[in-house]
Amino acid sequence: MRIAIITPSRLKPSTLAGKAGQYFLEHAIASANAQELDRPATIHFFVGIDPGIEIPARLAAHPQVTFARGPQRGQIPALNAAIAAVDDSWDLVGFLEDDDHWLPAYLGFALRALESFDFVSSTQLETDEAGEVVRINDFATPSGWLMRRTTFAQVGAISPAAKWHYDNEWLGRLAETGLRRAHLVEATAPVTLQDAIQVRPWLANVLRNGGPNVQLVRHGFVLPLVCRLVHPGSGTSDVGSGGTSKAESNAEYQRLVDRFGRIPW
Repeated sequence: MRIAIITPSRLKPSTLAGKAGQYFLEHAIASANAQELDRPATIHFFVGIDPGIEIPARLAAHPQVTFARGPQRGQIPALNAAIAAVDDSWDLVGFLEDDDHWLPAYLGFALRALESFDFVSSTQLETDEAGEVVRINDFATPSGWLMRRTTFAQVGAISPAAKWHYDNEWLGRLAETGLRRAHLVEATAPVTLQDAIQVRPWLANVLRNGGPNVQLVRHGFVLPLVCRLVHPGSGTSDVGSGGTSKAESNAEYQRLVDRFGRIPW
């Protein structure tokens, strides 16, 4: 089985406690290589970068990495450059942002889910740079996405019109295909809309706004299997601080409502 992992990266040095001298991208790769699988798998990273960025020698020589430069600066051009580098020889396509990582059981469970579904998303455990837990995030950020190559081909590339919420826009187009989607949750999470409304409103949003064929699937572990780093330099942090970014974000949300009738989850 051949798995292509798409990663946008600025190739920033790690700011995690105890990880001096490493790059965020190396953390992501290490987490993919630590997956506990019951079948052979080839995992390769397609890393989208800005046009003028310098690639460190040890990353340039990494056998599991192919770099693709976007035509201009920005996350969306970088993502689409990486996407364009993934040919039809790959069985599955996943996403993993370089400052996020997977716990060892993630990929094995996601692969089993793909035996019954066409696309997998996941809740995440959010942590800070010191490794302290911040919260569980139930929105389906791309770092928990894994899908059949045919699913990705059917939905298409990332929209350049969605600077801040390309994930919502892409999930909206996924829902329009009618393909089957599993959203992975931990062992104690609710799995019905009625129960989610009471205690996990963002999971209720997944069920309400994720499309007609989305289902919550427990993986049996106590914590989410995808870990997301929350830090001051992130785009989400920038939007939350207000100003121009916040205004752009709100305008995108309105375009999503105009296009899909809702903000897709």
